[in-house]
Amino acid sequence: MIWLLLTLFSAFFLGIYEVIKKYSLRDNAVWLVLLYGTFSSALLFLPLIILSSTGDIGVDSFVYIENITLKEHLLIILKTVFVLSSWILSYFSLKHLPITIAGPIRATSPVWVLIGAILIYNEQLTLLQWMGLITTLLFFFLFSVAGKKEGISFSNNKWIWFIVGATLFAAVSGLYDKFLIQKVNRLAVQAWFSIYQVVLLLPLVVIIRRSQARPPKFIWRNSIPLIGLFLVIADFLYFYALDFPEALISVIAALRRGSVVVAFAFGALLFREVNIGRKAFLLIGILIGIAIMMLG
Repeated sequence: MIWLLLTLFSAFFLGIYEVIKKYSLRDNAVWLVLLYGTFSSALLFLPLIILSSTGDIGVDSFVYIENITLKEHLLIILKTVFVLSSWILSYFSLKHLPITIAGPIRATSPVWVLIGAILIYNEQLTLLQWMGLITTLLFFFLFSVAGKKEGISFSNNKWIWFIVGATLFAAVSGLYDKFLIQKVNRLAVQAWFSIYQVVLLLPLVVIIRRSQARPPKFIWRNSIPLIGLFLVIADFLYFYALDFPEALISVIAALRRGSVVVAFAFGALLFREVNIGRKAFLLIGILIGIAIMMLG
């Protein structure tokens, strides 16, 4: 199935995106890294929107951005709110947590998507899916125990709650995406979503930076624009997969979280994080649980 293959490629590029984001955030101003990363995404789509509206890019072109209604714009803005909420929490937590801790927590997103799919889309759990769900939650609990060995308390560390919040918002966004892609052209969603990120984020960053007595120092790194580039590639493949009528959002969400394997491997090598063997074992347990859910 093509949509499965597209999702796997999306997961790979999403993993690279996570590593680049972690590198860009090291000892850096979170709000500005987030703003400039999203700005690079908008720069990729702005010319396509303009050229499509002037007719220089034809309707038959693969990169044509079709005109959408005000209602459709409002639907995309709502998605942007969900995603920015997830990103803000994710960026701050990723700056303060090892990627080999934050990544596996994010990998539990399919669990919450599956629960949402049951409640919203009336998807039914099979016995295997229940087994997968319980396995994932069990290894997630064991992961919290392993985190204490690094002095990270899952109950008292606010950055852990930030990454949990980011994961829940990402799950909400994933559930909403299936509905949105059925209502609005997928490329128009991605293009305008990239624009609205900057529109909503820019005033927020300006207000926050000006309200701080000593704003955190910003260090420009050439990796920052790559955040937007790799995210655009990952999202393009993701929305393309969602566009298939037979695509299952619960399966796509699970496969896409395979990005944690890429992020975990590169994170362990580049950032020289500790207890890699134990965390890798627990990560495999989480992924096995997700795989069982998929088989179900």
